[in-house]
Amino acid sequence: MEINIAYQTPHLTTATTGPLHLLEKQLLNKQHDIEEWFQTQWEKTPAPVYGSVDLRNAGFKLAPVDMNLFPAGFNNLNTDFLPLSVEAAKVAITNAVPNAKKILLIPENHTRNLYYWENIRGLLNILESAGFEIKIGSLLPDYESPTTLDLPSGRKILLQTLSREKDIVKVGEFVPDVLLLNNDLLDGIPEILQNVAQPVIPPAELGWSQRLKSGHFQYYAKVSEEFAKLIDMDSWLIAPLFRHCGAIDFMNREGEECLEKNVRELFETIHEKYRQYNIACKPFIIVKADAGTYGMGVMTVRDVLEMKSLNRKQRTSMSKTKSGQPVRSVIVQEGVYTFETWGQHNSVAEPVVYMWGQRVVGGFYRVHKERGVDENLNAPGMHFEPLAFAKTCQQPKSLQDDCQNRFYAYGVIARLSMLAAAREMLEQQK
Repeated sequence: MEINIAYQTPHLTTATTGPLHLLEKQLLNKQHDIEEWFQTQWEKTPAPVYGSVDLRNAGFKLAPVDMNLFPAGFNNLNTDFLPLSVEAAKVAITNAVPNAKKILLIPENHTRNLYYWENIRGLLNILESAGFEIKIGSLLPDYESPTTLDLPSGRKILLQTLSREKDIVKVGEFVPDVLLLNNDLLDGIPEILQNVAQPVIPPAELGWSQRLKSGHFQYYAKVSEEFAKLIDMDSWLIAPLFRHCGAIDFMNREGEECLEKNVRELFETIHEKYRQYNIACKPFIIVKADAGTYGMGVMTVRDVLEMKSLNRKQRTSMSKTKSGQPVRSVIVQEGVYTFETWGQHNSVAEPVVYMWGQRVVGGFYRVHKERGVDENLNAPGMHFEPLAFAKTCQQPKSLQDDCQNRFYAYGVIARLSMLAAAREMLEQQK
């Protein structure tokens, strides 16, 4: 499939690109070995049906900082590359559930967030174009009768509450072959989805009520080490260092010693790596809830002393995540700068890469005019710019074509994160 369209691309605003250029060169030189290695890995551990990966490009380091198995944001993908998503979605779902024809899509309970429903409309477009019959089944009891939602784009979606007969989940008279989750199940697996006859993809057990970010990055650390040996490089260049703290209660100041200890030790390790590569930037750390999405429960730490002087506003912000769920454990993660900027105002940007199964299908830049290069961009005020990489993710060009090589690198790192998630899923199914 040949798609050749020119789009604006971000500018990498850093002089510290030596290691990253070395990484791009290694990826290009080892491309044949890399693609063979991935193929072998996917045969051993098939990829989850879909996912998205948040990347950060520091110029000296390119690494994932989050991996979502229930991605929202399909409405932000470039519509010119829809055929890539359609083809990849059909393959991914058929591989997961052979002979599947009817899909029941189970969304989040964001009844007031119309932009989330635009995401669902985008997802429906992909699946319908792939030839599937699909309906939306809500976990909320509000839609016993089919209900139409009007979206800002002028499009519409039809919602209906799920029902269950014995071990079969359906909506109305529509009995699906497979249940596709677009709900991260942070509140737990609802009873209606427990012990059902139909396959559930991704597995409900991989929702945030049972999955931890620190667990994913343990798998990613192993994957990145294996990959680094393959291409003869330091795995630190593609993997964030991290620690984990459980038994946290920010409001009651419980778990502070664990936090301070892990932040201090992680700063020491990052300083060592910065000295090794002669990096002049000041290290920072991201502390975030170990489960959940939507950028909630996230803080930047630039000095270990900050952990001893958190004010009430900071503690309140860190104490809860989506749906008011209390934060009881956190991942203490090496902060990765983003030195990519977008537009005439040089707004800070970071790429988010989308995948169906093992295939990269596109993504977008998350852009924030008011956030800095060491801050979380998944926050109010962000906007999205579709990524112009499709063919470039799989077919890099000459060393002089930096942008396409960067996009290929993005696709490789995103696939490494998806492979880590595949191993998570395999372990969960044992």
